[in-house]
Amino acid sequence: MASLTSALAGKTINVAAGLVFRQQKLLITQRPSGKHLAGLWEFPGGKCEPDETFEQCVVRELNEELCIEVRVVKCFEEVTHDYIERIVRLKFYLCRLVNGEPQMIGCSALKWATKENLVKHAFPPADEKLLRRLVDTPSLWL
Repeated sequence: MASLTSALAGKTINVAAGLVFRQQKLLITQRPSGKHLAGLWEFPGGKCEPDETFEQCVVRELNEELCIEVRVVKCFEEVTHDYIERIVRLKFYLCRLVNGEPQMIGCSALKWATKENLVKHAFPPADEKLLRRLVDTPSLWL
């Protein structure tokens, strides 16, 4: 009989998210109703397609969900979080906004959060470590 860990390994979802800063604010989006963790705020991104790198995924997802073009600068944080029904492996990338103004295509709301009000939004449990690191890294908010 397969172990629980190996059984869940097949349910691991690879997700890439973008950290897009502009004028000392960070872009966040709200998960739409009907989706896992609906109503919570998150950093825009999504699931990797088969044979797609995390970097390719974040560029594609931000274009599809927000109609913006970004350039990946570097991976800022990697988190693996075990939800009851799945394991999520998240990679968060610092991205530069190259073209476009964010539009609510794949989310119910979007906003540019300041360092001070970022933590006042409800985020999924998987984002806790990242939120602390973002707030504790002043150079990101310049």
